[in-house]
Amino acid sequence: MNFKNLAMWIIIVVLTIGLYNMFKNPQNINLKNSDKIIFSEFLNEVENGRVMEVQIQGNNIKGTMADGNIFTTYSANYPNLIEKLSEKGVSISAVPIEDKMPSLLGVLLSWFPMLLLIAVWIFFMRQMQGGKGGAMGFGRSKAKMMNEVKGKVTFNDVAGVEEAKEEVEEVVEFLRDPKKFSRLGGKIPRGCLLVGPPGTGKTLLARAIAGEAGVPFFTISGSDFVEMFVGVGASRVRDMFEQGKKHSPCIIFIDEIDAVGRSRGAGLGGGNDEREQTLNQLLVEMDGFDTNEGVIIIAATNRPDVLDPALLRPGRFDRQVVVSNPDIIGREKILKVHAKKISMSPDVNLRTVARGTPGFSGADLANLVNEAALLAARKNRRIVTGQEFEEAKDKVMMGAERRSMVMTEEEKKLTAYHEAGHAIVTLNEKAAYPIHKATIIPRGRALGMVMQLPERDEVSQTREQLHAQMAIAMGGRVAEEIIFGDDKVTTGAASDIEQATKRARAMVMRAGLSKELGPILYGENEEEVFLGRSVARQQNMSEETAKKVDAEIKKFVEQGYERAKKVLNDKIEDLHKVAKALLVYETLTGNEIEDLINKNIYPPSKEDLKVEDDKSGSALGSIGLKPKIVH
Repeated sequence: MNFKNLAMWIIIVVLTIGLYNMFKNPQNINLKNSDKIIFSEFLNEVENGRVMEVQIQGNNIKGTMADGNIFTTYSANYPNLIEKLSEKGVSISAVPIEDKMPSLLGVLLSWFPMLLLIAVWIFFMRQMQGGKGGAMGFGRSKAKMMNEVKGKVTFNDVAGVEEAKEEVEEVVEFLRDPKKFSRLGGKIPRGCLLVGPPGTGKTLLARAIAGEAGVPFFTISGSDFVEMFVGVGASRVRDMFEQGKKHSPCIIFIDEIDAVGRSRGAGLGGGNDEREQTLNQLLVEMDGFDTNEGVIIIAATNRPDVLDPALLRPGRFDRQVVVSNPDIIGREKILKVHAKKISMSPDVNLRTVARGTPGFSGADLANLVNEAALLAARKNRRIVTGQEFEEAKDKVMMGAERRSMVMTEEEKKLTAYHEAGHAIVTLNEKAAYPIHKATIIPRGRALGMVMQLPERDEVSQTREQLHAQMAIAMGGRVAEEIIFGDDKVTTGAASDIEQATKRARAMVMRAGLSKELGPILYGENEEEVFLGRSVARQQNMSEETAKKVDAEIKKFVEQGYERAKKVLNDKIEDLHKVAKALLVYETLTGNEIEDLINKNIYPPSKEDLKVEDDKSGSALGSIGLKPKIVH
């Protein structure tokens, strides 16, 4: 919005209203430069013969004294005023009230409010449809030119996405030295689409391009195009490309382009005329009759499946760069970038931290380093040690500890056995991931948890691994049934059952891992609604097949249940041992659990809390220990 022009318009309106008020009472204009006297004084002056002449206009009286002074007064309904003035020889003249009001001006002033409303309406209509915008600037582009001096981001600040960085580095190189590529007949790419999950560094990569390019860099969000009025989005697209042409060669970065780039049509994601206008204008500007040489579009989205196919074709977006989650080497590089900003102890091995954070995005790793720094500051330490990194990792993965939560002894026992069930099944499943930590301290929304970490980055899972995970998920419920009985089981296994069912459904319907149903996709319509192009999809299986699918899902989950039941019945002593240890120590690492089961060795730092095995009494009776909090 152009505030200078807006202020000028406000001044014009105020002056117009002032003029209206002045012309509405014109009689006041002629009375300003005169001396006002009260009516009784005026009558005395008339009686004394000092008044020479008067001019009467309604109840307003203007006159001249014998000494030449001019006076004004306001008369009440005084009877016989004219006779009295005549007796004293005063010259009298009368003026009608309407004389000072021009007829045309009177008509205009009477219509002034209506004309003002009409003028404002016409003004807003022009703003909504105009390209440049004018006073209010609704049709102007909201693209901001980046000119970072402080806090400038370069390619050195971007790590873990080497292939994506190479792709965009080539674009920057193209802008710096176009002859290097045009010598061989190559053309500068029109557009580059950054695709990837949230937090992988798409916007950061764009900021690095802005810092390295050395050319004008405009940035705008997809939601900035479509706002209040119809037609504004298309107008802003036009204005944005006009700005780009003026500063050519330049880069325009559109963040979250899925806000305006959704598929057109009557189905989901289409049918909105305003957004379609904006998209159509964007398509024309990127590759239409009027070519925009030297204007490169870089866009980012984490929902490429909803974008219109016309937007993704070569000539508009020539390149689609996938910015994925980093591997272990990428995570280590990202951690090194963020670790430069904090005071870190020399004993911290970032490679170890990277190994223990599989599946973390760049944003997750930045959050991890920040949490570690905050924990160290909370402890009044001058440097961040490995202990803070470990605590921060647990906080990010499992949630913050809720030690203040009140739990009865019975609830603690049940939670301990539940988590011990998960842990024992995990240790006895060959294809299971190693245990990172087991805890009965409430974290996040869970009363306790067993955290597993894969030893390496995995891009796929085997049938064996999936069956093992379902058995592990069932381990908590099975442990509750074995120890406390069928009537004492709780709703604590609800999330475990949900995970197992989802995993079994995916195996049967999408991965083709059911021998009964074969390698056929049954789950097309199981996608999230916003990811599909249409809400109403045709069901691709008959009722008979649906029954088979349900039966197969149930079979997979029950197989996991039976596997967990067999393991826990065979390892009942290990179950009691781990549950007792959890009640006392509250948190155990994977290595501590293995040492406890295999070697009966307790953690060195926790020898004072060692649990004595009571083989003479029952297992439940031997747990009557009051948990001690170990910091």
